[in-house]
Amino acid sequence: MLVQGFNMIWGWISLGLLVFAMAAFVNAAVHRDDAYRAAGKQNKGFWLIILGITVAVNFFLGVLSFLPILGLVATIVYFVDVRPALKQVSGRGPRRRGSSSDGPYGPYNGGR
Repeated sequence: MLVQGFNMIWGWISLGLLVFAMAAFVNAAVHRDDAYRAAGKQNKGFWLIILGITVAVNFFLGVLSFLPILGLVATIVYFVDVRPALKQVSGRGPRRRGSSSDGPYGPYNGGR
């Protein structure tokens, strides 16, 4: 019974990694190739290959080797670094105006 519970947990982790990698792959496929160049990131083909290999490894191997961990690192790099840059270049990301101390109604002046 304990082994079944352990296997069920690994199964859910494998499914989560697969869904996470598939979401990154679909997101990478949606953006135009010139957006990658404008953002100063690797080209679209590079990310599609890396994320496609990650999806395949997660689908066929699960989490029982070190390859899904490498794929997880690549997926996290895509979501944390590449995706925000692509969104900003494409005009879909939040545009930061002013300083970080600005409030919803304008700059915060500290009660002066």
